[in-house]
Amino acid sequence: MEGGAVAQTLEAMEASLARLAAFAGRGARNAASTGADPLRDEADACLDGMAEVASMEARLAGLKVHFAAGYAGAAAAMAGAAASPQARMAQEMAVTAEVACVLTVSERSAAALLSESTTLTTRLPRTLSALQAGSISWQHARVMCDETSGLDPAAAAALEAHFLDPEAAVAARGCPAGELVPGRFRAKARRWREVHHPESIEARHRKGAEDRRLEYTPDRDGMAWLSAYLTADAAVGVWSRATEAARALQGPDESRTLTQLRADVAADWLLAGVVEGTPSPKAQVLVTVPVLSLLGAVTEPATLDGYGPVPPSMARRLVGDGARSFLRVLTDPRSGAPLEIGRTSYRVPKAMRQWLRLRDGRCRSYASEGQDWEPPRWPQGLGDEGEGWELEPPDWPDDVDGAVGPGETGPPLPVDPLPDWEQFIAA
Repeated sequence: MEGGAVAQTLEAMEASLARLAAFAGRGARNAASTGADPLRDEADACLDGMAEVASMEARLAGLKVHFAAGYAGAAAAMAGAAASPQARMAQEMAVTAEVACVLTVSERSAAALLSESTTLTTRLPRTLSALQAGSISWQHARVMCDETSGLDPAAAAALEAHFLDPEAAVAARGCPAGELVPGRFRAKARRWREVHHPESIEARHRKGAEDRRLEYTPDRDGMAWLSAYLTADAAVGVWSRATEAARALQGPDESRTLTQLRADVAADWLLAGVVEGTPSPKAQVLVTVPVLSLLGAVTEPATLDGYGPVPPSMARRLVGDGARSFLRVLTDPRSGAPLEIGRTSYRVPKAMRQWLRLRDGRCRSYASEGQDWEPPRWPQGLGDEGEGWELEPPDWPDDVDGAVGPGETGPPLPVDPLPDWEQFIAA
C-alpha cells in the first residue's frame, strides 16, 4: 500500500466515523421519539452501525497489513544479507517476536500475519484493494491467501479476478464475495481452485492419499483427541453415518446431545463393532458428477456434499461400484446445471429440499448467494461443444435399493416451484 492509498483509507475511515456518529445520534433520538415505531428505527440504526463498523474493521486490517509488511521489509534491509540459513532464520524469528510483542499476540499468530501480509502486498493486489475499500473482511482475505497457496502467479491472479473483478471474462455469479460468509466463500474459492489448478486433482489426490493416517493426542482432564486423515469419500461417509445413528438415538429419555451421541456411537463402533442398541443406518450423501467426467472423457472434479471437490475417479468408483451411501447427481456438460438425481423412494418433501439446495445453494434471508455453475472444459476429439449431445444423461444403473434413474419407473423430480426466482428475489 503506497502513501496515497494509506491516505485514501484514512479519509474513508473518517467518513465512516461521521456516519457512525450519525447512526448513534439517530438511535438516541429514536429512543426518545414518540413516532410510529421508535424501536424499529433504533434497531435499524444499530444494524446500520454494525455494518459500518465491519467496514471499518476491514480497512483497519488493510492498514495492519501495510504496516506489518513495511516493518518486515525495513527490518530485512537494516539487517542486510544473511550469511547463512541459520542467520536468516534468526532474523525472521526476531521480526516475528517484535511484531508479537507489539500486538500482544503469540509468535505463531504474528508469523501468520507477516506471511499473509507478504502474500497480500506482493501477490494479491485485488484482494488487498478490496480489503482497503472495506468490501471484504479480513477473514475473506485470509481465505484468498490460503486458496492461492501453491498456485503460480497467473493462476492466483485468475482466481482473484474471478471473485473480485465483476468485469472479468469469467466473473463469479451470485452475490459478491464480501457478502458471502467466509466459510461459503472458502467453499466456492476451493471449488474454482480445484477446477482450474494447473496440476490435475487426480495427481494431487494420489499424493494426499499416501499420507492417510490415524492420530492420537492426549489432552487435559482425562480426555484425548483421536483424528483420522482419510480420503474424502470415507470421511464423509463415516461422519454422515455416525450422525444418522446419533439422531436415531435421540428421544425424550435421552439426555446426551447430538455431539455427545455422535462421539459415543463412533467409539462403540471402533471398540466393539456395531453393538446391540447402537443403530447402524445407511448414510445418504449426494455426489454431483459432470456427465463427461463420469464417462471418463474429462477430468473435471466431482462434488461431494458436505466436503467439496473430489477426483472424478472417486466419483466413478462410488457410482460404478454401487456404494450404497451415496446418491449421484449428474450435471449438464454444457451449462454445469444438475440434470438428474438418483434417489431412493423418499417422501416428496425431502426430494424437494434436495432440489432447492442444489438450485439455490443456501438460505435466502439476504441477497441470494446463487450457484456458480461453470461448464466443464470441452475435451478434444468430441467435435464442437455440445455437438451430437443430448440433454438426457446416460442410463447408468442405480444400485441403491428402490432408486430410480433415467429409463426406470418412479416419481420424477419435483417441478421447480419458482422458475423465475431471480426476478422474485429482486422484487
